[in-house]
Amino acid sequence: MDLKTLIRDIPDFPKPGIVFRDITTLLRQPEGLRATADLLREQCQGAGFAPDYIIGMESRGFMFAPLLAYQLGAGFIPVRKPGKLPGEIHSVEYDLEYGTDRLEIHQDAIEAGKTVLIVDDLMATGGTAKAAAELVGFCKAELIGFAFVIELVALKGRDCLPDVPIISLIRY
Repeated sequence: MDLKTLIRDIPDFPKPGIVFRDITTLLRQPEGLRATADLLREQCQGAGFAPDYIIGMESRGFMFAPLLAYQLGAGFIPVRKPGKLPGEIHSVEYDLEYGTDRLEIHQDAIEAGKTVLIVDDLMATGGTAKAAAELVGFCKAELIGFAFVIELVALKGRDCLPDVPIISLIRY
């Protein structure tokens, strides 16, 4: 299945000159969602990933990370925007294409030495994924890789990420 055919391009969103890759059209198709989840699992298994935990970043990472965690027999760890986690947190601020943001994780979310795979729907500049990797480091866990549904290659997000394997199903 050609997953690109299920993704809608929305020009000039969220600002002029940006082409937004809308995955809601992929998610609404049962075959597309199943194919995406299966392909993520196959590629992760093929890369030898056997994580203890899978991190998904708020909000669209929450759509794919739990599915993959279930398929790989791993736990799911949510990484949230500020103010949404009730316990003691680690926090990191990061740059976006159009500003800054912050991500948080519970301090006790991951035991030291456990292996972690970071999963998100899209990698653009890599800022969000890099911030999540920093949070993994704060927990003294081992980052084993990244998996993305979409990668915007021209934005060179890979260049700012740690030197671990990176999977992306669709490249623009």
